[in-house]
Amino acid sequence: MLCFDDLAQVKADLMIGPNFVTLPSQRHLFDIPDDVAFLNCAYISPLPKASIAAGEQGARRKARPWTIVPDDFFTASESVRARFAGLINASADDIAFAPAVSYGMAQAAYNVALAKSQTIVTLAEQFPSNVYPWMDLAERTGAAFVSVPRPADDDWTAALLGRIDASTGLVAVPHCHWTDGGLIDLDAVGAACRRVGAALCIDATQSVGALALDVQRIDPDFVAVASYKWLLGPYSLGFLYVAPRRQGGRPIEHNWIARRDSEAFAGLVNYKDEFQAGARRFDVGERSNFALMPVVESSLKLITGWTVPRIQATLSLRTNAIAERARAELGIGSVPPHRRAGHYLGLRLPGGIPPELPARLAASKVYVSVRGHAMRVTPHLWNTDEDTERLFAVLRTVRSS
Repeated sequence: MLCFDDLAQVKADLMIGPNFVTLPSQRHLFDIPDDVAFLNCAYISPLPKASIAAGEQGARRKARPWTIVPDDFFTASESVRARFAGLINASADDIAFAPAVSYGMAQAAYNVALAKSQTIVTLAEQFPSNVYPWMDLAERTGAAFVSVPRPADDDWTAALLGRIDASTGLVAVPHCHWTDGGLIDLDAVGAACRRVGAALCIDATQSVGALALDVQRIDPDFVAVASYKWLLGPYSLGFLYVAPRRQGGRPIEHNWIARRDSEAFAGLVNYKDEFQAGARRFDVGERSNFALMPVVESSLKLITGWTVPRIQATLSLRTNAIAERARAELGIGSVPPHRRAGHYLGLRLPGGIPPELPARLAASKVYVSVRGHAMRVTPHLWNTDEDTERLFAVLRTVRSS
């Protein structure tokens, strides 16, 4: 059975006090059958039961549109904006709504000026939504596109810092690598960007909600986050943090709700040059989505109640225990704990991932992902020790065959 013997070390790593309490399994809040071991939050999370109910209630409002009043286009989204801002130590004025990371990064790419003499720095095997916009920007501006190779020692931070110099105009990176959880020290990267005057654009989809991120310390220019993974939210509704210094930029679309005085429906014929305050000019059109906004708000309430430090500590205990057991029992490696995000684990099987392994796991109702050269094991609070046992039962059959 899974044993959380390394609690003291995780507490030390996270700098949390001796009275800190991890979270018990929250499986009862999700519609996950007992015989399903879903260890795949980095792929897509299940919606909490409460969020499903909130979404159903929101969708039913469209059946009675005469009950929807003008204020309803603003109140829920402003509440959600503030809730998300609290997770990253931002203000509500710093947050825009984006349907996807690609949309958020398109906003960023539209507002970052580069010269031919400058470079754009990314990571090898980075998720495409934070790569393609910068490849396009490099093509349009003549700037050089640099992809930092995967380091043999898994120290992405050192490898990245080694490529940031006076020629760097922009750095576009994740908080942790989506294939195996390799961690990037964003505080150090942010400081390096400030030293050379480079913009910093972060895809934090695989971290926010399970790993602390503080924009006041990091000082990025843009942070894009999809909600359907670690925020336990719906597909096609996410967020874009825009630093105050970037909030006077030009959005890639012009919708009615982003303009000043849009609350006065009768006056919408009086077109305005001025935008709503802060980052709201970057909001995607139809941001008020009556079906999805209640879903993400309900999920954010859960995360806020659990708190990110407790989520992080609880998941770190589980992934660390799985990693150590995989190494000791089966000779399966992974990124070392001090270079890996605690909620994330990429198992590296000797000789590579057997082609039949994902299907064999799924046949046993054990769900993980294969990304790059790693088998991604990404649990959340719904997981139990029994889920881990089911995972190892299948891994043992593969290693012995």
